Amino acid sequence: MKKEKVVAMLLAGGQGTRLKSLTKNVAKPAVPFGGKYRIIDFPLSNAANSGITDIGILTQYKPFLLNEHIGIGSHWDFDRNAGGLRILSPFAGEAGGRWYQGTANAIYENMNFIDHVNPNYVLILSGDHIYKMDYKKMLDYHIEKQAHCTISVIQVPWDEASRFGIMDTDEFGRITEFAEKPEKPKSNLASMGIYIFNWDALKAYLEKDVKNPDSSNDFGKDIIPTMLADKNNMYAYTFEGYWKDVGTVRSYWEANMDLLSDDNELNLYCREWRIFTKNRNLPPQYVTDQAVVKNSMINEGCIIDGHLEKSILFSEVRVDKGAKVYNSVILSGAIIEEGAKVCNAVVMEGVRVKKGEVIGEENGEHVYLVSKEEIIKD
Repeated sequence: MKKEKVVAMLLAGGQGTRLKSLTKNVAKPAVPFGGKYRIIDFPLSNAANSGITDIGILTQYKPFLLNEHIGIGSHWDFDRNAGGLRILSPFAGEAGGRWYQGTANAIYENMNFIDHVNPNYVLILSGDHIYKMDYKKMLDYHIEKQAHCTISVIQVPWDEASRFGIMDTDEFGRITEFAEKPEKPKSNLASMGIYIFNWDALKAYLEKDVKNPDSSNDFGKDIIPTMLADKNNMYAYTFEGYWKDVGTVRSYWEANMDLLSDDNELNLYCREWRIFTKNRNLPPQYVTDQAVVKNSMINEGCIIDGHLEKSILFSEVRVDKGAKVYNSVILSGAIIEEGAKVCNAVVMEGVRVKKGEVIGEENGEHVYLVSKEEIIKD
């Protein structure tokens, strides 16, 4: 059987306003995660591990750090002579320049790129979720079902279902009903924002959608409901692994803390499915003879002279003598001074927690976001 060609289109322009100061200067996909990564490393690594050789990264909101991080894609083996990675930013045309108007419009504006690649299938990815997934298995399912569109789905808690695109399926997995962020969901089967389309079918619907003045040019609100109403073959692909939408400060903190749990499903140490990233040239971490370290991740360049428990430290963090960090995420370059105490918090890059300062409580309910300007309690 001939090899079917697929191109991935990774939507990485999200603003992520609910992450507060974490996205003040960067797009949501560029937010640091897990001690040494950025959120976008996960879909990029999934694509590389799945054998995808063509990928377009669609950027928009404050793209500088994101573009610098991705570069030419060499860290994910996308620096190829044939195919590879391309950064696709909004651009000016005959009618002038404009921002992407929605997820579907972002793909429409880059149809020339997709036509140049000339794929059979287009894989649409979001740049702001934490998960490991073999996209090839999803593509095989799509081909087996002879689908026009396949949507990757996961069961979510009922009280969170109204945050997602929700669908009903028949016993064969065919989608019978779809609702984008319904107030009263009929199901808890949620779209993960990962779609596979036959390119010829998707192209026709994108061209139709752009001519509709009432459309919001969005996959969940417009393209998918229209395709479903037209009786296209649309199937749900059920994903059963770890997946986290880090849309709020609390969910971001929780996803980091999940890495330290005994039953951690993500497993960053799996050699068969690595998560790749851009590495900095830094010295090793140093733990003094007075330090206490329990159940924590410590990245390069850190100096630990205090008490560290159930926490994740990014690069070049300093925890001074007598300081205590508990149940927290400390981003690069932060300093926890002597006698300070930080609990249940996310401390941003370069923040200095002053000598003797106390943030949070060990058994408290709240999560704190600590920036240079303010401390926000969730």
